[in-house]
Amino acid sequence: MTPESFIVKRRLKETSDTFTIELGRAAGPFPFEPGQFNMLYAFGVGEVPISISGKPFASDTLVHTIRDVGTVTTALSKLRKGDCVGVRGPFGSAWPTKRAEGKDVIIVAGGIGLAPVRPAIEQILANRANYGRFAILYGARTPESLLFDKDLARWSSRLDTDVLVTVDHASRSWRGSVGVITTLVRGLTIPPDNALVFMCGPEIMMQYVVLKLRGQGYSDDQIFLSMERNMRCAEGRCGHCQLGPAFICKDGPVFQLSDIQPYLGVREF
Repeated sequence: MTPESFIVKRRLKETSDTFTIELGRAAGPFPFEPGQFNMLYAFGVGEVPISISGKPFASDTLVHTIRDVGTVTTALSKLRKGDCVGVRGPFGSAWPTKRAEGKDVIIVAGGIGLAPVRPAIEQILANRANYGRFAILYGARTPESLLFDKDLARWSSRLDTDVLVTVDHASRSWRGSVGVITTLVRGLTIPPDNALVFMCGPEIMMQYVVLKLRGQGYSDDQIFLSMERNMRCAEGRCGHCQLGPAFICKDGPVFQLSDIQPYLGVREF
């Protein structure tokens, strides 16, 4: 429950409302699993749960990508190189990258949901021979709101990885796909017989993508979701993130869809 002090090494502006901070500590590397999150504490303001968005094998630098949407995230957005931030973690479950070895993998992300799956993408690419076909499907509202443009270009340049990007509303200069992310799912050429799906984004997006995947033969035990919502304490104490019998901060945030499906459509859950 006690935050450890980290030093801001760099702060990067990703979009108009999203930024990345890179942190370091005197104690050295910070091991974590792709999909886990930390509680970041802005001294004198409060703390907030944020997924780790950096490479899991470059853990000497702790990376978080954050949307500026509240008091704590606004305070974090004003940090400069050399400032201190408190960190508790890592917490939560991880993407099943080991289970996915020998299988095809599809990653579906919407908006800032690309940040929590980015460590899984980097881990798969660093061990590419251990996996079958690999596809990344990413959607955002506009071209200007796309995250990690350099990473998207790097991933797209690989011959062993399919990267499909779409935007809801295009600018005149946009030459890519236009439409909701389900249009990309319709174009999937990876059959469901030996595949796993990792997905993160707005819940309404994930609901529609799940319907499309089911229609193409994917079962709920092949689909994994990151359910980052209402988390506050990371210890399962406050109850804000309870989903049926589970606490998202403690039992998640990554869940197999078949385990939580009975509770997703229940009002007030």
